[in-house]
Amino acid sequence: MPTIRLAKVLCLFATGLNISLVAFGNLTDYGTNFKFVREVLELAEVPADSHIHWRAIHAPVFQHIIYLLIITTEVVAAALILVGGLAMADKLKASPPLFQKAKDKALLGLALGFVLYEGGFVAVGGEWFGMWQAQDFDAVQSAFRTLITLLGLLVFVSLEDDDPAET
Repeated sequence: MPTIRLAKVLCLFATGLNISLVAFGNLTDYGTNFKFVREVLELAEVPADSHIHWRAIHAPVFQHIIYLLIITTEVVAAALILVGGLAMADKLKASPPLFQKAKDKALLGLALGFVLYEGGFVAVGGEWFGMWQAQDFDAVQSAFRTLITLLGLLVFVSLEDDDPAET
């Protein structure tokens, strides 16, 4: 059994599970988690003397659209990661080109997750909506942990593997 290939598959399954659970939580506890998104978008905890309050989004319809976009991105990223992990598991003993090709969906899912966490939570939520200034609604550190995991796994999985017959 090619150990490094198996390690990649197992890491993908763990990460896919994590993002799936995040999406599941957002769907099954929509109101609680929506409150977080609403508070960030309204800049509710950004100090009153901050000059970024003009960026706030107060329209509930847009808040729900943004939250649903977050959830949809989580679901798609998790599905791609898990389906990609299954495709890779199916090709564990295949030639390097076949195993490399089996990584496509997983790599796309990891990249999509990275875009969500870096682009959505850190850049847009953290910087544009000033989430880093909030006392209770600052998820920048949590998002950073996830995006670093996704980035590390993106690099790890994308590396080419040796032919299992040679190892």
